[in-house]
Amino acid sequence: MRKRPKRLLVTFTGLLMLLPTAAAASPGHSDDRPGRPLKVLTYNIHHGAGTDGLLDLERIAQVIDDSGADVVGLQEVENHWSERGNWEDQAAWFARRLDLHYAFAANLDLPPLNPGEPRRQYGTAVLSKTPIRDFRNTLLPLYPTGEQRGLAVATIKVRGQNIRFANTHLTSNNNAERLEQARKVVELLAGSKTPTLLVGDLNATPEKPEITTLTAVWRDTWAEVGLGPGYTIEADKPTARIDFVLHTRTLRPTAAEVITTNGSDHLPVAATFTLR
Repeated sequence: MRKRPKRLLVTFTGLLMLLPTAAAASPGHSDDRPGRPLKVLTYNIHHGAGTDGLLDLERIAQVIDDSGADVVGLQEVENHWSERGNWEDQAAWFARRLDLHYAFAANLDLPPLNPGEPRRQYGTAVLSKTPIRDFRNTLLPLYPTGEQRGLAVATIKVRGQNIRFANTHLTSNNNAERLEQARKVVELLAGSKTPTLLVGDLNATPEKPEITTLTAVWRDTWAEVGLGPGYTIEADKPTARIDFVLHTRTLRPTAAEVITTNGSDHLPVAATFTLR
């Protein structure tokens, strides 16, 4: 598996992809002091385009930086995908800008438009202040008219203990497909005693079967410690909560917030945890 500085190349093995991490973090990011909380963020970045229609990765980077998040799950991330994103490797760009470790999961993977150019990829990413010890992306059930989605799972170490950080983006246009994807997520993450966080744009509201399938296994952080409705879309006038942070009972949430920004059509959700 080839590596390049500040770059992650994806190798497919059937439906399972194993991806190494890239983008070194500074020594100050490896703070594992006892009692230190873990703060996470989930954000569908809409390939960097805000409610004003402008592509502005710096605006999104500032939101991430200001949040103080230790681990970030991003959805709708481009890697040399198209002109609309200036052909940028967005995950690597954020890692360089914020001095973070990162891993990218390509759920869509197309050949370049011209020979010798990078492959065109689109998917999700994880950014972390501490090294990503392991990273796997598994493709989720796909219907003929759907867009390929995946479950990316990173392992990080917090105060000497491994934490699983799972990031996903379920389909937006088919309830049955989304329910199958949710069931597959449960199957893929089942059977582990490692404290787990599941974040992402789930494209359904809390009462829907797709979400109750997940919250039957993991706890809904916003329902436990969030204030207000927690709406995340549309960003300029949100009326629904479809972006989630879920957790196992081995993690205790202490706070959750929806961050106001015009950097995307979604609003990011941040949550803070301590280990029980």
